[in-house]
Amino acid sequence: MSDIRVLLVDDQELVRGGFRVILESEPGITVVGEAGTGAEAISRARELHPDVICMDVQMPGMDGLEATRRIAELGLGGEVLILTTFDRDDYLFDALQAGASGFLLKNASPEKLVEAVQSLARGDALLSPDVTRRVIERFAGRAPAITESTAAHDLSTREREVLGLIALGMSNAEIATRLFVGEATVKSHVSKVLQKLGLRDRVHAVVFAYENGIAVPGA
Repeated sequence: MSDIRVLLVDDQELVRGGFRVILESEPGITVVGEAGTGAEAISRARELHPDVICMDVQMPGMDGLEATRRIAELGLGGEVLILTTFDRDDYLFDALQAGASGFLLKNASPEKLVEAVQSLARGDALLSPDVTRRVIERFAGRAPAITESTAAHDLSTREREVLGLIALGMSNAEIATRLFVGEATVKSHVSKVLQKLGLRDRVHAVVFAYENGIAVPGA
């Protein structure tokens, strides 16, 4: 299996250097490039085709959220891991809506950074219980959607059930236990849900479920 190719984006060279040391000390991870601005991140993503992009938020000129949005819109590939010193909900939800697949504070341990990069490279979003809780709280004050997305109508009864459990922050193993099925069956259902809804990952499935009234806070 080839190494995970990582692009580091941060306007502070010392920060990029620190991340590079952490990531390249782990076998199977290679930092293929760096960028100091959002605009440069887009250019480097187009040039290098990284598997994971570690993206800072606050940078001069184009910030990391806008760069993430444009990378997703242009289909340049690479799962975006937002790295920030600011534990703020507006960053979290703006990042998710922009197309990021993970959100990590810069004061996280080196092990957490490595795990996050590996997780995103596997195609698994960084959906921690804390992120799930904050997504739920974000939608707690909203009424359920009056009309669902047209795409939601294509889900089977079981797929809707699985989506609702994903929105509760359950892992595949926990969903399998709840539904009395095998974990492989759950993985198949999750893949079909994401494919039918055109979603990148589980994080965006949670947002979709609450935005469309498939999951209701407190229910």
